Amino acid sequence: MLLNNNVTEFLLLGLTQDPVKKKIAFVFFLPFYLGTLLDNLLIIITVKTSQTLKSSMYFFLLYLSLSDTCLSTSITPRMIVDALLKDNTISFNECMIQVFSAHFFGYLEIFILILTAVDRYMVICKPLHYVSIMNRKVYNVLVAIAWVGACVHSSVQIFLTLSLPFCGPNVIDHYLCDLQPLLKLACADTYVNNLLLVSNSGAISAVSFVMLMFSYVIILHSLRNHSAEGRKKALSTCISHIIVVILFFGPCIFIYTWPATTFPMDKIIVEFYTIGRPLVNPLIYTLRNAEVKNAMRKLWSRN
Repeated sequence: MLLNNNVTEFLLLGLTQDPVKKKIAFVFFLPFYLGTLLDNLLIIITVKTSQTLKSSMYFFLLYLSLSDTCLSTSITPRMIVDALLKDNTISFNECMIQVFSAHFFGYLEIFILILTAVDRYMVICKPLHYVSIMNRKVYNVLVAIAWVGACVHSSVQIFLTLSLPFCGPNVIDHYLCDLQPLLKLACADTYVNNLLLVSNSGAISAVSFVMLMFSYVIILHSLRNHSAEGRKKALSTCISHIIVVILFFGPCIFIYTWPATTFPMDKIIVEFYTIGRPLVNPLIYTLRNAEVKNAMRKLWSRN
């Protein structure tokens, strides 16, 4: 329930207030977003239609592309449209939906990255147990748990926001709604909420990143016992995953563990997190994976 809430909409200052720079931002980011949609949808269609990409790794790759697409879509289209408008207002309810969806798909990706690391560990370090443990039913259960976990996380974020009164001002010095700029507008002491934000978002991101990097260190160390060909293939896959993990968690940890202030650098990092990274990820998947490239060639030839 909202407490003494007199704010019905927020004013987003966006990337810049300069009309010329706003038009440049529109021309610059629209192709980026369209490229993100094209790249990730191509990955999704390729994995769904290919008969050779049926392993768990590609099953999780499909959901990584899906979460990237949805995360970018929850933020980028509005930012692009706002670049053409003079007054960039967003209703309170739309703001809450954006907060929920951005955190939902962001943390869905965290859980999928963890599942991908577990899958690689089982394949490389426990190959005899892998076939008996990992199957399509297990994949579906794990992904369902990831969706539920992301929903719980996002619901907590929304509860933290709705528990605060907003009585003015309503200007957000950003191009999106997120918890940190919203907490600065609350008409109450937000120390506890900021603490919960750091522990719920920042701590989860930092701990997950450390766990993932540690797991890949174990995986890479175990490759010394594999054949040269198997080592080369596994190393290529793991390096791709490590790059994706670093690109994801670097901005994420910065955003949710840094003090609640807004600088141009903050917006640049969020731009990379929501626009640049979802565009780059499919390129990392495909350029370092011969099976995905071959499946795409077959799909292209068939069409």
